[in-house]
Amino acid sequence: MRLDAATFLLQWATGGLAFLWFTLRSQEISSGYSKLLRGVFGSLAGFAAFAGFFFEVVLVRELASITVALIAFATITKKSAQFDLFAVGVGVFGLIVSVFSNSTSNLFVDLLRVVVGAAFLGAVTDLMLLGHWYLVQPGMTRKPLNELTNTLLIIWPIEIFVMILPTGMISVLNGSIDDGWDGILGYFWVGCASLTGVLAWFTRAALKERSYSAVMAATGLSYLAILTAFGTDLVARALLAI
Repeated sequence: MRLDAATFLLQWATGGLAFLWFTLRSQEISSGYSKLLRGVFGSLAGFAAFAGFFFEVVLVRELASITVALIAFATITKKSAQFDLFAVGVGVFGLIVSVFSNSTSNLFVDLLRVVVGAAFLGAVTDLMLLGHWYLVQPGMTRKPLNELTNTLLIIWPIEIFVMILPTGMISVLNGSIDDGWDGILGYFWVGCASLTGVLAWFTRAALKERSYSAVMAATGLSYLAILTAFGTDLVARALLAI
């Protein structure tokens, strides 16, 4: 599976909209939050289409990216999250077509990596954005934030698992795949993968504290988790695309 910006951006947008739907289920969050996230992820989907047409066109993927962006912006003021699910379905379809177009080895493993990666990146990004939203809506319960943190802790080991499936990161660590840096990038990936789980666990622990500052501490930890999560997904996919 070749690493390309269009697929990555569509992954990010699709996963983000999926977890927007997930957090809106509780109907506790004000409409401003959905406007913010639809604007962010709609823009990412638009950038995905632009990157695809600019670098290497996979027409169905690019059309899917445009459709996701249009749905996000057209429904930006809607309270219902049903349209978000429709956008997610279109995005997943575009990602599947991208894998079929670009897969160079194990098609099934490549599909797993793209779909799980979308969920992984979407969950960690929405976690940070939702934490910030408590500054705008401080009376909101911590239930949505706790649910998203627990979901990230479920997706995290799955992300690691799909990245070590053959041919995977084990081949980088044992030297079968040369990372070009004497193995440093492989160990960097191990560090990112480990720290993402640690940071998510500490985020959940912080949310158990009763003070309001605990939410801000959890949000700060999720900032760091975004960096390590991107290292977990992008470094692995870049190395395995060599």
